[in-house]
Amino acid sequence: MRRSVELLEMQFESEIRMLAEKLRGARRVVALTGAGVSAESGVPTFRGADGLWREFRPEELATPQAFARDAVLVWEWYDWRRQKVAACAPNDGHRALAELGRRSSAPFEFDLVTQNVDGLHRLAGSNPVWELHGSLWNLRCTDCSRNREDRRAPLPSIPPRCECGGLERPGVVWFGEALPSDVLAHAFEVASCADVFLVVGTSALVQPAASLPEVAGEQGALVVEVNPELTPLSGLVDLRLAGPSAQILPRILDAL
Repeated sequence: MRRSVELLEMQFESEIRMLAEKLRGARRVVALTGAGVSAESGVPTFRGADGLWREFRPEELATPQAFARDAVLVWEWYDWRRQKVAACAPNDGHRALAELGRRSSAPFEFDLVTQNVDGLHRLAGSNPVWELHGSLWNLRCTDCSRNREDRRAPLPSIPPRCECGGLERPGVVWFGEALPSDVLAHAFEVASCADVFLVVGTSALVQPAASLPEVAGEQGALVVEVNPELTPLSGLVDLRLAGPSAQILPRILDAL
């Protein structure tokens, strides 16, 4: 048994070194992150065991129709989520990705695309972060469309109001809404010219993000999955590194 464990570790180290070598020769690296990265910081997943609130399902609250029907109820749920996330801190996986960003252009350009709305990538120091689904910390006026960031949790008043007096909504993408066109266009642009595409903490099954690894792979990128669990994407990637991103990403960084 011990010999088997040692062999697996040697194979894992060999894969890490191979990836590091590929990164050193890359011109562009893209990372797509999902809920698994933030779950390691204690952020409750949208549909997880801690995802229920009162007697409502999240899918019933995260819609334009629910907000039009009862803005106070929807904001009470989002304020509760903001308080949960505010108690969490970036983990070593977030910090490793931020460090990759700081090494931009030496030797490669780096783009971080996330499906998460918790803002932990930004807190870890990543900039820019291409947020496909928006951010819990952004508020948008339904009258004048003004966007602002507000990290207070809880908010001083529910529902919040804009300077113009208009009702503000959470700056996230709800069910039935389109993803921000500029963010989505950038994500597909960088995926199409990536040399290495990291899929971290997500199965990438929710469209249109699910197409990003496919686009990268079709253009010749090395597609790498970092995830402790098998996903429907696992059999389609070039390299699978099984384990938590907070453990694996720092090892990749060290190998560089």
